[in-house]
This record gives sequence, C-alpha cells and structure tokens, in this order.
Amino acid sequence: MINMNDEVMKIKYILYARKSTESEDRQVLSIDSQIDELKILAQRTSLKIDEIRKEAFSAKAPGRVVFNSILDDVEAGKTQGIIVWNPDRLSRNSVDTGRIIYLFDLGKLQEIVTPSQVFRNTPNDKFLLNLLCSQAKLENDNKGINVKRGLKAKCERGIYPAPAPTGYTNDKYAERGNKTVLPNLERFDLVRKIFDWMLSGNYTVPQIRIKSRKELGLTMPNGKTIGHNSLYYIFSNPFYYGSFEYPLKSGNWYKGIHKPMITEEEYDRIQVLLGRKGRPRPKSHIFAFTGMMRCGECGSAITAEEKYKYQQNGNTHHYIYYHCTKKRNPNCSQGSIEEKELRKQVSESINTVEVPTQFHKWAMKWFKEGNEKEAGNINLIITNLQKAYKACVNKISKLIDMRASEEITDQEFRDKKSELSKEKLRLEELLADTGDRINKWMKKADEMFHFASMAKVAFENGDLELRKSTLQNFGSNLLLLDKKISITIEKPLLLLKDASKELKRIHRRLEPRRKPVKQMDLERIYAQNRILLRDLDSNQDTQVQNLMSYHWTIPQNLIYFILFLLFYQP
Repeated sequence: MINMNDEVMKIKYILYARKSTESEDRQVLSIDSQIDELKILAQRTSLKIDEIRKEAFSAKAPGRVVFNSILDDVEAGKTQGIIVWNPDRLSRNSVDTGRIIYLFDLGKLQEIVTPSQVFRNTPNDKFLLNLLCSQAKLENDNKGINVKRGLKAKCERGIYPAPAPTGYTNDKYAERGNKTVLPNLERFDLVRKIFDWMLSGNYTVPQIRIKSRKELGLTMPNGKTIGHNSLYYIFSNPFYYGSFEYPLKSGNWYKGIHKPMITEEEYDRIQVLLGRKGRPRPKSHIFAFTGMMRCGECGSAITAEEKYKYQQNGNTHHYIYYHCTKKRNPNCSQGSIEEKELRKQVSESINTVEVPTQFHKWAMKWFKEGNEKEAGNINLIITNLQKAYKACVNKISKLIDMRASEEITDQEFRDKKSELSKEKLRLEELLADTGDRINKWMKKADEMFHFASMAKVAFENGDLELRKSTLQNFGSNLLLLDKKISITIEKPLLLLKDASKELKRIHRRLEPRRKPVKQMDLERIYAQNRILLRDLDSNQDTQVQNLMSYHWTIPQNLIYFILFLLFYQP
C-alpha cells in the first residue's frame, strides 16, 4: 500500500513570492511576509521547500523572468509543486494562466499549494484555479476601464485631464480628481504675447519663433527653445480659447473651466492666417450609443447622424440613425437603424434579467442569515490577531525598559527589537489582508441585485450618461447586424435569466389578487421554489468541504456565490 506522505515527499516544491510596486498590490503582504507565512504553512503540512524564489514584478503581462524560470523547471521535470500565497501571485494574464493549466494537463505540475486551497490535476481544481486567475486579470482590466471613466468624468466637469499646455500649469495642490489647469504666472502673459504677434499679421511663424527667443526668452517647460512644430501646435490648439478634445482625434469635445488665453474669434483668425481651411469644432450632439457598438458584418465602428424632415404644414421631425462607418470594408451591406428601435431592443434585453425589489430584499436577507455564523468565525480570527499584535507591542515596550535599565546589551536590544518589529509588521499586514471579507461580498451581492432590479427603469428613463453606464454594466461585445443588436450579457447577470423568468411567472400568477401580496408571503414562495434556490450537488459539496478544510475558512453558501460574482463589476 502506498503511503500518501511518501507520495507527497516525492514532490519537489518551489516557494514563489511576488509583490508588484504598482497599485494593484497595495494591500498584499510584503515578499518577506509571504515567505514567512508560507514557511509556516509548509512546516504545518509537512511539505519540504527545495528552493525559494521571489521577484518584484507585475503579473498583468507575460515576461516575468523568475516566474518563467519556475515553469521551465516544471517542464523539465526538476520540480513538481509550487507554494504561493494566492493564485493572483502566479498570474494576472491569460498567457501565464494557460501555461500553468497546460503543465497540469501534461502531468508535470502536480500541486499548487496556497494557505486556503491545494490545487491538483483534477477538472474541478483546474477550473477553480483558472477562474481565480481570470478574476485577477478582470480586476486589472476593470482598473483600466475605471481610469478611463474617471478621465471622462473629469472632462465632463471641464477639467483638462492631461499635462497643461505651454503657458499653463497643473494644480498640484488640488484634491485628487479635481486637479484643474491654472495660468502659469511666469509664462501666461508671454504666450499671450506671441498670439498678439500672430494676430497682427505682420509676422510669420518662423519670425515669431526668433522673436520669442530673443525678446521674451520664452522656452518650453523642459528648458529648450520653442521649435516650429511647437508653435504651430500652440496656434492650432483649441485649448487656448477654452475647448479641448479628449482623447485626441476621438471627436469628443468639452468646454473647459480653465481661463482662456484668447477668444474663439481670435482663434478663427489665426487659422485663416495659417492657411488652414478647416478647424476642430466640438460636436453639436452627443449620441447615446456611439463608441459602444461594432458592425456584425465587417467589424467597423458604428457611427450616428441626425436627420430632419420638414413638412409643408411646418412640422419638423428629428431622427437619429446608427450605421456602419464601413472603414474596414467599403462594400459592407449593412443599413441603418433608428435610435428609437435600437433603444427598444436594448430595453428588451435588459428586461430578461430584471428581478423585483422584493426578491432583492429576500436574497440579501437569505445570504445574511446564512453568513452570520461564518462572520463570527472570521471575527474570532481577527480578535486573535489583534491579541497577538497587542502582545507583540507590549514585548517591544518591555524590551525598551530592559535596555533603559541596562538589563540587556545594546546588541541584544537591537537583535530582539528587529525580530519583534518584523513580527509586528507581519501581524499588521495579516490584519489588513483579512479585512471585512463577508461585508465586501454582501456589498457586491447587494450591488448586483440592485442593478438587476433597477436597470430597465434606469435605461428607459435616465439621462444620456445613465443609459450609457447601464448598458456598459449590463453587457459587452455589442454587435449590430441586420438591424438587430446582440449583447454579450455579463456572466452573473446571465445566470439571473432563469431566475428572472421564474420570478415573472410567480408575480403574474399573483397579479389577479385584489389585495397586494405581503413581503413575508413572497419570501415564503421564493424559499420553496427549486429554480430560485437550487440544492448543491454532490460534486459541489465535495468542493465546498475541500475549501472549508483550510485555515482561511469560506462560508459554504458563499463559495458558489463568489464564483457567481467573479466577473461582475458594478
């Protein structure tokens, strides 16, 4: 009979610790703390660490030297196991995740050990590992989206979200998100002077360049003299009369709140003097769905245009049509669709995941009741960590007293204090890393159900920005083909489709009643419905027990709810 301990001993483990300097890892344990915790884990589970490797490098793109060397060793058969603090330490990109799973498939990688889970070469383990790494990738992707949203929000408030042009400066002391552009006290009037020279019509751009250097001593922010291209850019930049386009060449124009240096009329005259026929202009109309859809036939972007129909009786009808730009294929056969019809189709799609507010209340109540016991367990862990932290602080205080009374030497004091300080830092990081997990999960669930119950109303009755954000949260990969829009619904919302259909059936059945159904009666009906509350199957039970057998206990009824929410970002 084969002893399992003997089999484990045959696996050679590499301990891998990683922390990026980027904001993605702000709350993650330091590399040294990861190594210390993983050593304790290895000792507790009788795993032999053959080598420790660490690196400070982001995992959101392939190319980590140390990580690749570990996978190369796995592929060469030199090691078969990896011990790591969390799956997101291994990968935040699809290429590295794919390679890890493939090494499992080949049988060369046998185990990935973390404090909360051991991943082996089984379908369930590989699926969960892939899902957790995909979640880490999704978090990175959403950060990029959130940054773009933040920049767009600044633009809509009239704040220029880029380095200030010559003659202006970015306000370094303003609150984050409100850093406006201010006139540069030393250069604003000098730049205005070169505009005056240009407006006089007596000087060419090369002549103004020479005059600005000799008479004004005007230079660029880096100290170099102004070149021809820089001057042309200044003279053709609408920012100086108060408008700006962001991003460049996007066609999205905004009215800035900064102090203009010239008037719009002066800007127009300069464009004529420069011999330019056209000039950048803000769009008079912002369309609801541009920038979100692509043509289902050729993949080009979808654009919009306004049309007016004038009747003999004096009535005027306004229409907005969306159609393919045909940039990728000039022979694209797709026609146009009116915005009213497009909004109707989107509203019908959103309606498929709509849930009543009564169900929202019941679902949150159900999750809260099921998680109260586990919340107590996590609070107990936090309490124990706080006690250990307090004891460590007391030891440091006593150590200082011992040194003051010369009970220990200076060298003994430094050595012991260094050890206790390291332990204090480790406990601080553990407290921060543990956090209020259940409250975060509950908040995320609440946001999802709130979105599902309010999305249709928000889309149909909200303003332009609310409609856009609702559609962005509802789905992605919007394709327009044969005047029909298809939307890839976000995964958690997609899983709500069956529940939404069943809820509509339940509420239709109750509609004929004269008296409104009480919330308590609805909750009883929800709780007895198999579709709304399916039992976990045997495979799920096994997976739950595996997850719950580790130090970082996860509530049983939250395991699959977490998977349900992994791809949902409000």
